[in-house]
Amino acid sequence: MQYPFGRPAESPPGLPPPRKIGRSREGRPIFAYRIGGGPLRVSLVGGCHADEPVGPRFLGRLVRFLAGPRGSALRTTATWCIIPHINPDGAAANAAWQPPGADRYDPAAYLKHRVRELPGDDIEFGFPRDESDAGARPENRAAWDFWRAHAPFDLHVSMHGMGVAAGPYFLVERSWWPRFGAAATDLTREVEAAGYTLHDVDRHGEKGFHRLAKGFCSRPDSRAMRRHFLDLGDPDTAARFRPSSMESVRALGGDPLTLVTEMPLFITPGGGDEMVGAMPVEDQMRFQWAFIRAGLGAVGERRD
Repeated sequence: MQYPFGRPAESPPGLPPPRKIGRSREGRPIFAYRIGGGPLRVSLVGGCHADEPVGPRFLGRLVRFLAGPRGSALRTTATWCIIPHINPDGAAANAAWQPPGADRYDPAAYLKHRVRELPGDDIEFGFPRDESDAGARPENRAAWDFWRAHAPFDLHVSMHGMGVAAGPYFLVERSWWPRFGAAATDLTREVEAAGYTLHDVDRHGEKGFHRLAKGFCSRPDSRAMRRHFLDLGDPDTAARFRPSSMESVRALGGDPLTLVTEMPLFITPGGGDEMVGAMPVEDQMRFQWAFIRAGLGAVGERRD
């Protein structure tokens, strides 16, 4: 299914009844949805990094679509467990540069008002190490409990973004790469047909980032993160890293494909410092969905 969601005004009004799974540090509610009853089990989460707004915006729209009449095929394909925004405190902290419904984001406002958590407060790398890990943030514990109630999963996607990059960038579970190759080829064609250049960098395994193909990289890993800071002689920072959402979901059983979407807010030629324009939010959402769709295809082929 190509991008079917339309603009917000075309989405069904309202959301299905959410489930409150917990509260943030500052007391804001965290909501989750379980929609559909299909055989594939899919987990989606947005907002793990406070300064990456498009993932939560897309997931809010996806929830509306899934709950509406046009979402019936997807409801029979998969059971969708969605946390649209795990970090409501981060959204509040960044509200000054994130006007509701913005078609693009303003780079000057972004640079002036952007807020991002440091290691130790980073929600993506803050999930409980085990039941006794009382130091994990309440947002992480809420999500972890929600996932444990519905695991195992076939697919988990954490919706992320980048401030500045050459174009879309896709992070894939490294062990799944041989099974994901055909989907990656189709995704590359879709991005390039839309006039974008894939972001492409080789970090040689730093923090778990291994280049897999042009525009595709392995997703990061908390063990590699810790090792990176230990190698820098910074054991205090290394000790702050807990498992990521991807590692946490995989620890709950099965062999889920884990993906991380990375859509740039602002495009630069070749990923350098010269900013040439803001990437339209609609295009960011389109490629987020394309990546999820590719993941569904890959895990569906395994089941078949």
